[in-house]
Amino acid sequence: MGRTNKGTSNRHHAAVNIHDVAKRARVSIATVSRVVNRIPTVDEELAKRVWKAIDEVGYVPNTQARALVSGRSRILGLIVSEITNPFFPELVQEFENLAVAQGYEVMIGPTNYDAARTESLIRRMMQRSVDGVAVMTFGIEEQLVQKLVEQEFPLVFVDAGPDLPNIRVLKVNYGEGIREAVQHLAALGHRRIAFISGPLRMRTAVTRRDAFRKSMGELGLTVPDASIVEGNHTMEGGKAAMEQLLAESGPPTAVICSNDMTAIGVLHALDETKYRVPKDVSVVGFDDIHLAQFMLPPLTTVQMSCKALAMAAVEALRAGIEPGHSKAAKKEWPIPTRLVVRRSTDFPRGTLPALAQAPGGQRGAAVDE
Repeated sequence: MGRTNKGTSNRHHAAVNIHDVAKRARVSIATVSRVVNRIPTVDEELAKRVWKAIDEVGYVPNTQARALVSGRSRILGLIVSEITNPFFPELVQEFENLAVAQGYEVMIGPTNYDAARTESLIRRMMQRSVDGVAVMTFGIEEQLVQKLVEQEFPLVFVDAGPDLPNIRVLKVNYGEGIREAVQHLAALGHRRIAFISGPLRMRTAVTRRDAFRKSMGELGLTVPDASIVEGNHTMEGGKAAMEQLLAESGPPTAVICSNDMTAIGVLHALDETKYRVPKDVSVVGFDDIHLAQFMLPPLTTVQMSCKALAMAAVEALRAGIEPGHSKAAKKEWPIPTRLVVRRSTDFPRGTLPALAQAPGGQRGAAVDE
């Protein structure tokens, strides 16, 4: 009996079509078609009624048929660097939520920093005839960029892209957030501030490192070569970089990291030594992944909002895809950054403000015995 019911149910769902939706919603078939294809001129209340009927009868729109009629697949491609770094799953979730709300499906793929994998991913997206691609890798190689550009469909890049009509760029203001981080530490009294960069083969890693140097220079603070260590944006890389900094004579009183995963590795490296955070060493990250606020201590970090990136990426793609979009002529989309102060930064060790704080004080700093 169970098998018979299941088969009947499957046949019922297979038989549901646009006529059933129109009858349920008490509208014409043409109206249902316009709603399903997200035609903006449909009355909002009428559209709600149609979508309610679609849910009630279990109708599944044929996206391939819609693509043949409209000439668009209503699929957006999203390329990210990896999924082991929590920043990228958070970005994917925000991007997908926003795209689905606008009537698009999303095809997602991580490159894992591998050129051959990236090329294969791009080829599969082209085979699916995606309407546009957001390349959110913070460092795609130039030859792969060219493969995408040759296809002449809307593309969105982070930081830099070819100056072509259907290319849009999300410009992250790295300098704004890093300057705030340096000024925050300097205001606390830190002068020996180190920086752990990302892989310097990546344009974004060089940009963040240079922003650090510039911000230090603006305050008249020197940056010895040994105070800048190249990491790889992983926890393991952060741990190794911090161990290298500690091996130098006179370790820094504060460390700014190129991303939060590096900063988490720094926290773990310091936990294995006599140095405490923030009593002995202050630590600042970059990205503000969700995990940052749950570290011990909670991590001070430069926020680069996943939601802001995702919103800009989806809107920039729509501007290139949808005829008559209000922002079709816009080429650059600014992404702000800002410092989020938590408990991993404090006055430097040995200074009067640090010594004056009582054990168990508000910022968690204690007096050395």
